[in-house]
Amino acid sequence: MPGGLSPNVKVLVTDPIADAGLDTLREAGHEVETAYDVEGEALLDAVSDVNALIVRSGTDVSEAVFEAAPDLVIVGRAGIGVDNIDIDAATEHGVIVANAPEGNVRAAAEHTVAMAFAAARSIPQAHARLKDGEWAKSDYLGTEVNGKTLGVVGLGRVGQEVAKKLASLGMDLVAYDPYISEERAEQLGADLVDLEDCLAAADFLTVHVPLTPETEGLLDEDALANLEDGYLVNCARGGVVDEDALADAVADGVMKGAAVDVFAEEPLPEDSALLDVDDIVVTPHLGASTEAAQEHVAVSTAEQVVAAFNDEPVLNALNAPSVDESVFPRIEPYIGLAETAGKVAAQLFDGRVERVEVSYAGDIAAEDVDLVTASAQKGVFEPLEWNVNAVNAPRVAEERGIDVTETKTRSSADFQSLVTVTVGDGDDELAVSGTLFAGDDPRLVSIDDYRVDAIPHGHMLVARNRDEPGVIGFIGTALGEHDVNIAGMFNARETDGGEALTVYNLDDDLPEAAREELEADSRITEVKEIELNGD
Repeated sequence: MPGGLSPNVKVLVTDPIADAGLDTLREAGHEVETAYDVEGEALLDAVSDVNALIVRSGTDVSEAVFEAAPDLVIVGRAGIGVDNIDIDAATEHGVIVANAPEGNVRAAAEHTVAMAFAAARSIPQAHARLKDGEWAKSDYLGTEVNGKTLGVVGLGRVGQEVAKKLASLGMDLVAYDPYISEERAEQLGADLVDLEDCLAAADFLTVHVPLTPETEGLLDEDALANLEDGYLVNCARGGVVDEDALADAVADGVMKGAAVDVFAEEPLPEDSALLDVDDIVVTPHLGASTEAAQEHVAVSTAEQVVAAFNDEPVLNALNAPSVDESVFPRIEPYIGLAETAGKVAAQLFDGRVERVEVSYAGDIAAEDVDLVTASAQKGVFEPLEWNVNAVNAPRVAEERGIDVTETKTRSSADFQSLVTVTVGDGDDELAVSGTLFAGDDPRLVSIDDYRVDAIPHGHMLVARNRDEPGVIGFIGTALGEHDVNIAGMFNARETDGGEALTVYNLDDDLPEAAREELEADSRITEVKEIELNGD
């Protein structure tokens, strides 16, 4: 994530959102531009200099968009579904993708319930005929939900809300969701079954899954044949249900009816088979269309964009480590510490980095540290001049065959909390450990098993030398002759007269001539300058 609040953040909004969201961005000092309905080359031009992009379902955020937006940090989706965003491409480019899953849950659930009743009681059809002057009371015999079985495909936030609402009206629950535990399903009063059994048992089936390669066409002709004499309600995503198969199933009397709010192609084409079947209720993607929901998702998305540029957690990040808001204050100081330890370890290690281990000891081991581990990886990979941040660091490691492990232990002999970053190849390794002193003051306390007390800031010189009288004086004199001021130093040694390691904080870069003079002395075995860019 970017370091520190940026005063020049440019946010592009390409789909309409509530004014409250735009106001939130502007109040944070960000420049906001709107370009609704922009697409193709015009979209690529529009994103060329933006730092944040906010969309709904109308903008296709493809790999080309990420390639055209080198300064892009975050894409915010004002809603739940993100099938219009290439998340893999976002991750490759180090861009956060965040949605607003809570904002329209209630609205989507209520619309689902409304659509179930609309289909069961033929409300739209009867309304239309009455408006046309027909009193068609005898033509409509509805179905009650009390005592019927509700099948839920996808027991996520919306699915759970729908299940609760309809269970309270006397419906029995069955559910299909391979990603939820039986315990959670039981808490909701639902039997967890496979898809075929869910369809066979359901009198009403509601769909609440995203559109993915696994769910596309999930409810096809064969699946719908199991929903005999039942109703289907889809207010989730178009493409999950085979629309032609659904139209045939209802028209042929296999199913009693259906209600559909989302479609594979939107707006719904005039020649859609769904429009020809009287017992299918259709609405134009209204699931989240309430005033409260639109304001909520707009503000939630805007707040996550603001957080991304404020060094705060992006709570609904889909492709980056995220953390609960209550936990973040406890781990925040360790994010920079882990990154610094990784930078130092990578710059001191002479071999090819093939593995990275991030270890936590003491109180920090009890926390959710995914974000800290990602930051440690970022620190390791940055000195290698890889295009990396906390979003794509795990992907970079995977692509380059670097084994990353995380270990925790609640015991720490000398420190309340200790973070250690170890880099290595098949033969050698080097570890750097850090902790926080009073007032969240970061310190490096161990480098390659040498006990130190180094302030990780700016320019650091790490020298290995024989533990002999006069060596430290020689280094200080050499630096002084080249106009390099020493801001602080710490010396550590293995044994009396053995090898020593000294860490110097410098006010300036180490001139090449000074480096050559130090390396020419036979008592000094290694000189490494560490650049931390003031972090």
